[in-house]
Amino acid sequence: MSFETSTIAELAISNPGAIPELERLGIDYCCGGNVTVADACSRAGIRPEQLLALVAQADRPEGRAWEKEPLSALVRFILDTHHVYTREAIASLPPLATKVRGRHGEAHPETRIVETLTMQLVDDLAPHMMKEEQVLFPYIVALEEAALRGGPRPSSCFGSARNPVRMMMAEHETVGEILRRLQAVTSGYALPPDACTSFQALYSGLRKLASDLHRHIHLENNVLFPRAIRLEEGDVTERP
Repeated sequence: MSFETSTIAELAISNPGAIPELERLGIDYCCGGNVTVADACSRAGIRPEQLLALVAQADRPEGRAWEKEPLSALVRFILDTHHVYTREAIASLPPLATKVRGRHGEAHPETRIVETLTMQLVDDLAPHMMKEEQVLFPYIVALEEAALRGGPRPSSCFGSARNPVRMMMAEHETVGEILRRLQAVTSGYALPPDACTSFQALYSGLRKLASDLHRHIHLENNVLFPRAIRLEEGDVTERP
């Protein structure tokens, strides 16, 4: 498979050092990671060889080779890193969005939309993470433990892992759409000249949350979920 015909998700998995460049270029490697490099570059207005050169110039690889790590380690990383960060962000950003809308809503009506979208993000992410933590992730860990012991697949209330994975990925799409709308309504989190400290903190926090969610969703959609399904379905390459 050539560089141009590989998918953006495959690029992000095999070369995590590419992720900062994908973020900078606005190329979706999580929810939209199944498009080819050629198509993604065309949408971003660059040539595939330009992206290849940028990736080759990356200073250092980012993160661990999660496609080779135990699933339990990946789950723990997602929980301790991304879920913790997301919970902190969705606790602090809504009151900030309300404050900014209250102070700047008349001069900057887009802050009303920002507040609404921020609330929607919280409403979607809080129950989503709870379902992962209480249902899907424990099953994935138990599935790996059973494979290590050579025992039977653990029982579940949902049948195949494909069922909750399908739901989680659909919810990721909803979150991705909210992030795209926030990016659009803020013109890429561009601050107006009269932005106060709270305004600056809000846009900075939303930008950082979006970047973290891209990495978070990428690890789940493109690494954790496919590997868990392969293990459940008896793929010997996924045996611990």
